Amino acid sequence: MKHILTAVAGVLMAVSSTSVWADEPANLGPRPAYLVNSMDDSPLKDKLLSCSNGAFERSDFSIGHRGAAMQFPEHTKESYLAAIEMGAGVLECDVTFTKDKQLVCRHSQSDLHTTTDVLAHPDLAKKCTIPFQPADPSTGKDAQVECRTSDFTLAEFKRLKGKMDGANPKATTIEEYMQGTPSWRTDLYAQSGTLMTHAESAALFKKHGVKVTPELKSAAVEMPFDGFSQEMYAQKLIDELKAAGFAPSDTYVQSFNLDDVKYWIAETPEFGEQAVYLDDRVYEQKDFVASLENMKDLHKQGVNIIAPPLFALVQLDDKGQIVASDYAKLAKQADLDIIAWTLERSGPLNNGGGWYYQSVKPAITKDGDMMVMLDVLAKDVGVLGVFSDWPATVTYYANCMDIES
Repeated sequence: MKHILTAVAGVLMAVSSTSVWADEPANLGPRPAYLVNSMDDSPLKDKLLSCSNGAFERSDFSIGHRGAAMQFPEHTKESYLAAIEMGAGVLECDVTFTKDKQLVCRHSQSDLHTTTDVLAHPDLAKKCTIPFQPADPSTGKDAQVECRTSDFTLAEFKRLKGKMDGANPKATTIEEYMQGTPSWRTDLYAQSGTLMTHAESAALFKKHGVKVTPELKSAAVEMPFDGFSQEMYAQKLIDELKAAGFAPSDTYVQSFNLDDVKYWIAETPEFGEQAVYLDDRVYEQKDFVASLENMKDLHKQGVNIIAPPLFALVQLDDKGQIVASDYAKLAKQADLDIIAWTLERSGPLNNGGGWYYQSVKPAITKDGDMMVMLDVLAKDVGVLGVFSDWPATVTYYANCMDIES
């Protein structure tokens, strides 16, 4: 059975009536045009250029990765709203939990020291699992610190502000440590990063009429945590989605932990039907080779959608062109649908694109090459959607190509 992300129109504008959101056009800004203009001449470039003056609508093919994390502090209200304005039809809250077992949106249970201003709060910073220890220039030892959501109650968590993810490992002061934003990102929109609970994010997404793909993150603490089991954790995520009024058809719960996915399939089958297995076998298992057998095994366990990193889905043909990978073809043969992650997370692509593009590095020489990658993912691989740190890029492509995914 194919799981179709139904395209819907509209995005964010400053209006008060919920019913109006779907009627507003997407605001994509200059970046998609910049990317298209930087492409090599080709029929694909001509086609994408022909859409530059068109009206753009929300697309479920465009998935906001942590919101719009390229320029907004990830998993903040501001980041989510930016993604909605750029036409993302599906939004992600990475879900972890606090000391009092409340679900919150963070990429990791142990990243508060790089994604928030927790170190600027002395009374909270001293509660971190590893309080800040300055770097030692004489020995070359890097600064040490680890602050977990489980170090703090929800009330304490809500005192924090999100910042751009980054840190200076050579810092000898907290102030220096917090100034680590990569040069290709910006702090321009990082002045008021509003942290959110999972329930708050679900309510926001519901208000704006977008679909949801929350990810249940692995715990840094031993589970069960103060009586809070992995199963209770997985169920609480579902319960909060139900409380927000999300239909299973508008929900794509995801996890790297196959047992979480199997739990949803068994215990909440209406949500398990579209549960997404984030496939890390391609980089966690040194000798992993995709086969029809191991893809079919996933499907036999009830998995219908898998989501690997970009590089697993593409390879180069004998002419050096980007094409669908053997992994992608085998997944399709096993009747598995595919979601890809993550576009716009690699910075400038003149260096070959880094980790996400490792399987096609020789073909990646300029920023515009990501549009070629996106075209292959859409047409040759046939993905349901693409996560992006800047959803406008995917929204532009989806509208131009009239994708109904």
